[in-house]
Amino acid sequence: MTAAAAHTPSAYPLDRIRADFPALAQQVRGKPLVYLDNAASTQKPRQVIDTLADFYRHDFANIHRSVHTLGERATARYEAARETVRRFLNARRAEEIVFVRGTTEAINLVAQSWGRANLKEGDEILITAMEHHSNIVPWQLVCRQTGARLRVAPIDTHGELILEELAKRIGPRTRLVSVVHMSNALGTLNPVKEIVALAHARGIPVLLDGAQAVPHLPVDVQALDCDFYAFSGHKLYGPTGIGALYARHELLEAMPPWQGGGEMIRTVTFEETTYNDPPFKFEAGTPAIAEAVGLAAAIDYLEGIGWEAIAAHEHDLLEYATARAGEVPGLRLIGTAREKGAILSFTVDRVHPHDLGTFLDHYGIAVRAGHHCTMPVMDFFQVPATVRASFGIYNTRQEVDLLIDALKEIIEVFG
Repeated sequence: MTAAAAHTPSAYPLDRIRADFPALAQQVRGKPLVYLDNAASTQKPRQVIDTLADFYRHDFANIHRSVHTLGERATARYEAARETVRRFLNARRAEEIVFVRGTTEAINLVAQSWGRANLKEGDEILITAMEHHSNIVPWQLVCRQTGARLRVAPIDTHGELILEELAKRIGPRTRLVSVVHMSNALGTLNPVKEIVALAHARGIPVLLDGAQAVPHLPVDVQALDCDFYAFSGHKLYGPTGIGALYARHELLEAMPPWQGGGEMIRTVTFEETTYNDPPFKFEAGTPAIAEAVGLAAAIDYLEGIGWEAIAAHEHDLLEYATARAGEVPGLRLIGTAREKGAILSFTVDRVHPHDLGTFLDHYGIAVRAGHHCTMPVMDFFQVPATVRASFGIYNTRQEVDLLIDALKEIIEVFG
């Protein structure tokens, strides 16, 4: 038995999980696929694929306004999906869940609805130096529209947020704190509960970008006490084009609509429109109905495995990969926080990350190479890009070995 196999947690149903993902059975360039690009998007289990196919075969229709049977079925499944997301995040009520295309749209919704209604010249939005562009650019846009300004809390050379510096930047003009739960470029897990407490002590609401966190750990918005929480379905083993924004109901009630159209209205005349109740006020037009149903199936699938088992498996992979990365000559880890999710971001001397990513593809290994939509992070670490290997529920120690062995061979070629 190999060292890799010997340390696979015996209670974790790895073989069964891998069998649930059809994409993993294929070959790429004559090699078995090793999919390590999960932070960008995850593969989909049969349970999600079959749910989508079943919905389109039997239950598809437009929702909420239909009186025919298919419309009633589709509406029931869509609203059941909302309840599944409510349970998943432990929100107080289903009306606090707004379906959106993903995390990016969720943050833009808050920026353009809550932000434009509440920000004025001289106000401040506080973010951190490790944010994804989707938690930077929407705030820059609304700052230009309102005269507010963006403030940034720094990180250290391990990729950890300097919490005392964030606390210092919460001032009398701070109107919102918007922070990533888990960094997509570094893997850093932020102390979000403490951040929320710091902000709430000053009466300041907090938005958490949960895109990377939700596939790896349970999220309880009531325990976190956050005001907004955003995530994407496609990183959660669900479909693309669907995600959710959690927001406190009282905030949603006070926020104006962001987009206008069907479903978000109560009455319309040429002179005036009155708006629907939350969450429908923020779901203009025909939504991603099947995708919401598929997202619910993905949540059910993960909950069937169990968060404790998922966390233990992925932590084992991260520790194993981190240790083995030390064997690769010239490899530099970017992001070495003490609290970290299953992401290994690195550079290698004399080989550009884009070249490494291309060469690894010839071994059947899928990684991400680039700035990962975190250009300020790359600037901080003074690198043009990194290679990012990100692990999920179906990855194995053997796949880590294949990655490390391939890196060693590539580096040998470059001398």
